[in-house]
Amino acid sequence: MTPCINIAKKANITYTIHEYHHDPSAKSYGDEVVEKLGIPASKVFKTLVVKTSNDDLAVAVVPVSTRLNMKLIAKATKSKKACMAEATEVERTTGYILGGVSPLGQKKKLKTIIDISARDYPTIFISAGRRGLEIELTPQDLARLTQGIFAQVS
Repeated sequence: MTPCINIAKKANITYTIHEYHHDPSAKSYGDEVVEKLGIPASKVFKTLVVKTSNDDLAVAVVPVSTRLNMKLIAKATKSKKACMAEATEVERTTGYILGGVSPLGQKKKLKTIIDISARDYPTIFISAGRRGLEIELTPQDLARLTQGIFAQVS
């Protein structure tokens, strides 16, 4: 069990765990999920941690088929600028390793922005807290459990 799964279980939400064999030589974690689980890339969401000009960290949850727009995430976090956070800071703050960062169950609760496109689907896939493990849940449950907001960020 990962902290992500424990939170979903404790909240008594409906979710499904999807496990696959992670290939350490995979160039893109998100593309690997799409390929191994046969899910449309627009339904698989990656968790990216950004550092804002306010020196805060925030989480952006965006489809693996898109790129995070730094101007839009800065606007959504009410800051002037944003950039990708350093890997060591991400791992230290979230408690997860890169490629397995989940928006749920992080060591430190960060402001979470979920790309508005998530609302186009009854369920989406996010990392369940380790490479090779995804959790499928509703976008609304993700927003409620992270206290996140929906905004256009990709």
